[in-house]
Amino acid sequence: MNTATTPRHRSGGPDAARVEGAVKVYGSSDTAVTALDGVSVGFPAGRFTAIMGPSGSGKSTLMHCAAGLDTLTSGSAYIGDTELGSLDDRRLTLLRRDRVGFVFQAFNLVPTLTVAENITLPMDLAGRRFDQDALEWTDALIDIVGLRDRLHHRPAELSGGQQQRVAVARAFAGRPDVVFADEPTGNLDSRSGEEVLGLLGRAVREMDRTVVMVTHDPVAAAHADEVVFLADGRLVDRMAAPTADKVLDRLKAFDARSATTSEGAPS
Repeated sequence: MNTATTPRHRSGGPDAARVEGAVKVYGSSDTAVTALDGVSVGFPAGRFTAIMGPSGSGKSTLMHCAAGLDTLTSGSAYIGDTELGSLDDRRLTLLRRDRVGFVFQAFNLVPTLTVAENITLPMDLAGRRFDQDALEWTDALIDIVGLRDRLHHRPAELSGGQQQRVAVARAFAGRPDVVFADEPTGNLDSRSGEEVLGLLGRAVREMDRTVVMVTHDPVAAAHADEVVFLADGRLVDRMAAPTADKVLDRLKAFDARSATTSEGAPS
């Protein structure tokens, strides 16, 4: 796909990641479950997008397919202009390593490595040279996540919030096109969670990064520039400039609509 045909989001820039007509079905025949049902959505570059929806809405499946961690049954997923379905396993692995970052609920740090070694691990595995530009980028990340006095500590010597800050720095260290975060505050207390969400927002604003976060928490979603809502595997709404109260009200409206639909359905 050439630049002239690259889809644009409504503020005029390109999408860092997107899916088109995304369908994901688990199982077959009578046991088939449709997790995504024709979803088309873009995640704008340089923006913080949250994905929300009730349990079973398909939000984690959408993230996994958009990030190349899972494959679609039909439809297309893109990182920039690269269609993930066109890649063999090796090229898909390289794309995830070089162009995508991940932050999960579990911190997934290597316990035998120091904070500094965990942060640079993706670049070490890729065999990248640490030129001056890379060193300055990593140094700026360390300041953003506030871990300069912990660089020689190992994960067991850190609090949960500090471990997740290391995971955030590691996700951004290779300057990926997009960082996907799956319930990144799920194992943290409210104060540590706020710190991690603030770090994700700073990375977007101050380092021109792109974040796509799955969350069930309206307070977490309020840190994003936009929230996309899923229900029953479909994209049902979008909200710009979210607040916790607005997001909660929207979720309550979906719950009420779902309850009304269920009551009116034939038994």
